[in-house]
Amino acid sequence: MLRISDARVDGFVAEDVPYVDLTCAVLGIGEEPGEMEYYTREDCVLAGAQVARRVAERLGCEVASCARDGERIAAGETFMVVRGRALDLHAAWKVCLNLFDHLSAVATKTRAMVDAAHEANPRCEVLTTRKSMPGAKDLLTSAVMAGGAFPHRLGLSETVLVFDHHLTFFGGFEAFVGQLPAIKGRCIEKKLFVEADAERARVLARAGVDGIQFDKVPVDELAALVKELREIDPRLTLIAAGGINLQNAGAYAACGVDGLATTAPFAAKPLDMSVRMRRA
Repeated sequence: MLRISDARVDGFVAEDVPYVDLTCAVLGIGEEPGEMEYYTREDCVLAGAQVARRVAERLGCEVASCARDGERIAAGETFMVVRGRALDLHAAWKVCLNLFDHLSAVATKTRAMVDAAHEANPRCEVLTTRKSMPGAKDLLTSAVMAGGAFPHRLGLSETVLVFDHHLTFFGGFEAFVGQLPAIKGRCIEKKLFVEADAERARVLARAGVDGIQFDKVPVDELAALVKELREIDPRLTLIAAGGINLQNAGAYAACGVDGLATTAPFAAKPLDMSVRMRRA
């Protein structure tokens, strides 16, 4: 689903096994054949499987079976079985488990938000922002997509989204609106989005922006505002942002917006997953 380089996968291993597995070496068990199975103690949506499989294989293990990213896994269910030497199994053990624990938590929370949004409004998508842990964007993006959401904005090079900070350097909101036709002309193949409160959103809709991201507009005010803006320009893309979480995702989606921009899935608590090993 998401491209992750071999060098990146090797880096995950190197963090945990920089030189040698000293315990296996001291015990002299490295060459013993065995089998390892991963299971979950909680219902979840699985994520990290694609990367974990590659970790195991690059360590010389055979992946006998592995569920797919995005699958729902029940508590107590085994989702990956790996075979190989004890040395290789122990090298893969925690690297893969950490991937599963953290990424499946993100995917599970994402799926819950997506389900809540779609139940209220099937045309409203959950979009995760770029406010994620530095160095983990690829993994977190794969997890939210496994959970059924989409990345809102992967980086500054991807979309045109104007914030108040930009307007500070531009000369203010009025100056921006006055030059909007010229600005749109420079976007070429990109849409022009602006973050705004309710008052500015009305001005921007009449001025011809492509999309508006609402800045913390309360849910009890948003439905009427969305209806008003749609009447001004039915083509507008409208996104709710600021404080969107599992508890209010359905309410915001019901307002008629096209998307919910959120960071909430990134704060998911790691799941309780574990491993069983046995000698072959």
